[in-house]
Amino acid sequence: MEETSPKYADKESIESLIRKLHLSPLTPFSQDWEYTSADSSRVNEFITYYEKNKLNNKEKFTLMMVIISSFDDYLSKGIGTEDIKIWNRIKQNILKDYKLHINTIIYWAPEENDLEDCFAVTPYIREILEQKSM
Repeated sequence: MEETSPKYADKESIESLIRKLHLSPLTPFSQDWEYTSADSSRVNEFITYYEKNKLNNKEKFTLMMVIISSFDDYLSKGIGTEDIKIWNRIKQNILKDYKLHINTIIYWAPEENDLEDCFAVTPYIREILEQKSM
């Protein structure tokens, strides 16, 4: 794996994003905060924050995990009408910081699984892998 890509969100970046984006706080029992803090109704807000604010790499990594999880929820609910528009923004940011997000891409695009056994966002994420392998 890429040395520049973290595998997990760290406490410092989580606490920073909680303050900046008013996300759910960490508790002694918090597990997978980056997924439980996802909010499909805020996915565009999260993307805009990623694009327009100065974030260190750990914050970018953690926020992208929240963004993808939020988009996965958005797709799972099946109520969205802007799937492609939102996805294109996410994809552009992932590609811009590809090395930083490689472990996140691998997580959301489990290539060993059939699409029926994957996340709603998996076909979108696999698109990035296909594009990068060309």
